[in-house]
Amino acid sequence: MTTDSGVKFAIDATDGASRYLHVRVTVSPPFTGNKLTLKFPRWVPGSYFIREPMQYLTGISCHQNEKDVSFARKAVDSVEIKLSDQSSDLVVNYKIFGIELSVRSTHIDNSHLHMMPPFTFLLPTSGIDKSRMDMEHKIEVYCPTEWSPATQLHLVKKDENNDSMVGNKANLYTFSAPDRDRLLDGIIEVNSNENIHFKVDGRNHVLKLWDSGGFQTDSSMVTRFIEDMKKIIKEYHALFGVPNWGAYVTVLQLTEKSRGGLEHLNSQTSMLPRVCLIDGFVDEYRDLISLFSHEYMHQWNVKRLRPKNFIHYDLQQEIHTDLLWWFEGCTSWLGDILCVRSGAWSEDDWRKDMERKLSRHTIRNGSEHESLAESSHDAWIHLYRSHSFSREIQISYYLEGELAIFCIDAELRKRSKGKHGICDLMVKLCEKYALGYPNAVQIGVDYKDIRKELVNMEGGRNLGKYLDELVFDKSAPNIAKALGYYGLSLKSKVSKDNQLSSSWLGLNLSDKGGKVLVSSHQSNSPLRELIMPGDELISINRLRINSVKSLKSILAKLEPSNVEICYNHEGIIKLDKIDLRIEPELKNKLNGNGNAKWRDYIASRVI
Repeated sequence: MTTDSGVKFAIDATDGASRYLHVRVTVSPPFTGNKLTLKFPRWVPGSYFIREPMQYLTGISCHQNEKDVSFARKAVDSVEIKLSDQSSDLVVNYKIFGIELSVRSTHIDNSHLHMMPPFTFLLPTSGIDKSRMDMEHKIEVYCPTEWSPATQLHLVKKDENNDSMVGNKANLYTFSAPDRDRLLDGIIEVNSNENIHFKVDGRNHVLKLWDSGGFQTDSSMVTRFIEDMKKIIKEYHALFGVPNWGAYVTVLQLTEKSRGGLEHLNSQTSMLPRVCLIDGFVDEYRDLISLFSHEYMHQWNVKRLRPKNFIHYDLQQEIHTDLLWWFEGCTSWLGDILCVRSGAWSEDDWRKDMERKLSRHTIRNGSEHESLAESSHDAWIHLYRSHSFSREIQISYYLEGELAIFCIDAELRKRSKGKHGICDLMVKLCEKYALGYPNAVQIGVDYKDIRKELVNMEGGRNLGKYLDELVFDKSAPNIAKALGYYGLSLKSKVSKDNQLSSSWLGLNLSDKGGKVLVSSHQSNSPLRELIMPGDELISINRLRINSVKSLKSILAKLEPSNVEICYNHEGIIKLDKIDLRIEPELKNKLNGNGNAKWRDYIASRVI
């Protein structure tokens, strides 16, 4: 049984039109000194980047016995308060400017509140006994009377028609969290849309929708999405068993362009362009299904099975791990495979998505410069701080990790004669090393643990060295070999009969205001040392370029030798002649129907 921490949090969402979320933190005695330090967490688990919520804080005041007490800002994340009375509550009030629309931040307007605790709550870090932060915390939420909350936090009670912290009429919801980490993991989405409830194998699920522009989502598409969610969830149950972790909440935020997802212990916030739930946008709906499955998979892989040094989060500084290729790459691979097995994706959906990933893979050459382990370790400074030349020297532990998992999975299935694969390894790792599993031998894994469990599986005896190469060598995985096991192969998207009809710049381009701008170079671009990211392409052989589409039309029948290119570099118009290349035969298209092993691999496991 948990004991109340004596630290209470309250938020008021009734002033959303101002874009301010009003926050109150109350700390009760006993205190361990005459000063109390409160800090914002600077790391949001699941997002490997230090953030600065303090930049959105304003209007702070501190009180004891309804009298002001002095405080001072410290460092970049802290407030130090001088206590005037050791025996009375300290009350800290402030506002969060909720203008950043992302799954990792607090956002508020007159239509909703998405409350991200690490972005909202100052936490006591000194001045009280540290053990109190791992006790039960109460969270009070004042919201407009027509709104309702969705959260994985435990609802204690609901009081209607209260006066809010700023004097508006509100409903008051009181929630509890059993410790610090689950307090910070307990996102809350509050808006006027109903909570959509459904059950899968006896487990309760909630879907909470919000549209950033107030667009009315097609109810038939929502119904379709829920039915596909059910299929995917059943497939997870067939693999892992039905969780006994309580209800699961899916918050889906629909926007014009933004995309992202963040996992929580028993919930997720996923953000996608609203067209994903408009009939006819097939690719976007496929992406929605994939994102839901990916974040749902994280219940096991990341939230419960964690790197050893992530068991107790230090939220003030970077905590590095070499294992993000497993925790994100494996989640991406298995998440999409379970989409296919469940029937929420067709096999054709998987092929189209795989070809998209292979296209990204083949136009980059970062594998020559960075291993998966290095990419994982350096996520803080690479993936989240990319630049125009990143693709040349860095790889994505999401993409390349997923492809490496595919390769080791195929090899394990080959050597075990189809009996075992990476999904079975995942189940085994959870049973032995994950939080919430009663027979776990230890909590948390390192690389040696993953490798040991792999080689101890039937068919895995000699796979340790292969895994070492995939993770630590600076080279691309042999995808063609893995596909070959399933009776699939790779071919070029360029037709050999029509090969001379397309010249190639080797540039990634974007349209902006009637201009065609260079964003980055593709691998082996003939213009790598001539035209730089940020340059504007103006004409080719004196033919004006005003869109990427018009450029493709010009290149389609262009002889690649002695091409005149006009471009703008740093405000200076330049004219150069250069020999281009024929579009390379990058093998990123899937070929073949697959064999019996493939059909068995993508078949549903639901009985």
